[in-house]
Amino acid sequence: MTERNSTIGKSTIGRIRQDFPILHQKVRGKPLAYLDNAATSQKPKQVIEALSRYYGVENSNIHRGVYYLSEQATAAYEAARVKAQRFLNAGSPSEVIFVRGTTEAINLVASSYGRLLLEPGDEVVISGMEHHSNIVPWQMLCESVGAKLCVAPIDDSGSLIVSEYEKLLGPRTKAVALVHVSNSLGTINDVKYLVGLAKKKSAVVLIDGAQAAPHMPIDVQDIGCDFYTISGHKMYGPTGIGVLYGRLELLEAMPPYQGGGEMIRSVTFEKTIYAPPPAKFEAGTPHIAGAIGMGVAIDYLQQLGWDFVHEREELLLRYALERLETVPGIRIIGSATSRASVVSFTLDGIHAHDIGTIVDQEGVAIRTGHHCTQPVMDFFGVPATARASFAFYNTAEEVDILVNALMEAREVFGR
Repeated sequence: MTERNSTIGKSTIGRIRQDFPILHQKVRGKPLAYLDNAATSQKPKQVIEALSRYYGVENSNIHRGVYYLSEQATAAYEAARVKAQRFLNAGSPSEVIFVRGTTEAINLVASSYGRLLLEPGDEVVISGMEHHSNIVPWQMLCESVGAKLCVAPIDDSGSLIVSEYEKLLGPRTKAVALVHVSNSLGTINDVKYLVGLAKKKSAVVLIDGAQAAPHMPIDVQDIGCDFYTISGHKMYGPTGIGVLYGRLELLEAMPPYQGGGEMIRSVTFEKTIYAPPPAKFEAGTPHIAGAIGMGVAIDYLQQLGWDFVHEREELLLRYALERLETVPGIRIIGSATSRASVVSFTLDGIHAHDIGTIVDQEGVAIRTGHHCTQPVMDFFGVPATARASFAFYNTAEEVDILVNALMEAREVFGR
């Protein structure tokens, strides 16, 4: 790959990279090649400046203040909610709940709606490629109510076996929880189709969109899901902030996840009356700056445009696969036809952690381990993988640096 293969010029990427201050530094004396975007993406200066501006000139608590700073902060916080609503094409801002991230969002649904929904003998269906965040909360729920967790298998390409998934859907299926994009395999699930199958059985469906949100447009109404989750830090926003989308009628029926201030309409020692969504699920002082920063990150992504993001990341993925396959002894884990810009791999005779340590000496940041998907590692018969994940600001030169570093790793281990 060179920039000549793309309608996006090298100068364009150079200008975009200027928005990301962290990319312009050296690590261990080498230029940083940040290829761990699936773990967390870097933040553009527009987001960083928004956080600084809030703390520098707007800092105050929201909703209850009648003074200028509180009014400004409240307006900015609620404006971010509207941005998230439009980003997801939710029907109303009231369907957007600010949470710490996808993990908290899934726990909220499992703990609140799940306990309202499930009875002994009921079933929850997930897939074999789920992140631990979309496994453990459902396990906990099933154990507590006597329900059964059913797992739809994947094949050797890392794709969901849809026929087996469909077989699991039955009269006792009350909830389905599926990942939109696998963080360890890059597999993109056809969630609209999968949701449609689940809806034929009247199941409630949650989609884990943490890895989808940075890469593609999301339309929850078109998908047809009941809940959808995203994390700000995966999509160029701050850490500690995310969104749970939920259909309003479900949110209204659900009990609160936490109790405290702001989520109430009235409190006496005898009884508490809860506020309507979204306040019902946002107890206490929220991550105000995080929500504002996430709103700015949404603005940034939408200004770039999804066509640009898709073309750039598709080009990087194809180039990375071509170059990595030239490394002797490499095994690419996952080969789904539809995939995001994530490549997990192993090298014969070299543990993934050693790979990560060696390439770090060349300034390359990749993720090593099980990526919170231990069942995926078990399926492919590996203890861990190395994972390179790409964002639109990455370059072909950074892919080349990674490949050269892997060649050096083979020499170090005499492979």
